[in-house]
Amino acid sequence: MLGRKASEKRSLMISKGTAIGVGLVAIVLGILSKGQNVAFLVGLAFAIAASANLPALLCTLFWKRTTEKGIVYGIMAGLISAILLIVISPTMMGPDALFSLNNPGIVSIPLGFAVTMGVSLLESRATANSKAEKSTG
Repeated sequence: MLGRKASEKRSLMISKGTAIGVGLVAIVLGILSKGQNVAFLVGLAFAIAASANLPALLCTLFWKRTTEKGIVYGIMAGLISAILLIVISPTMMGPDALFSLNNPGIVSIPLGFAVTMGVSLLESRATANSKAEKSTG
């Protein structure tokens, strides 16, 4: 889908589908979190949101070399890593957890930045190489 313009109708359909999917996941997680401290759960929600959004926002605003593909992959990396780290943390696994921190932000936010910047740099380099090949060939 990257590199092509989506029609307005298709974009709206994708947005609605995403909203429904996120809503269903939230409902399931809410049911599974019965009995948990609400303030702690809000902290986890902010960690997930920051992991997905903070790198994209800051790179878009303050780093001119950010690309669309870098933003998309950075959002996915931050979101997926935050959720996976929560699943293997003491919050979900108890004392036998594979990841010792209760909040994943210290790992997932820098990972989101690294992926956003890395993919943007790789894409910029690939674009520069293809332009150089076109001008010489």
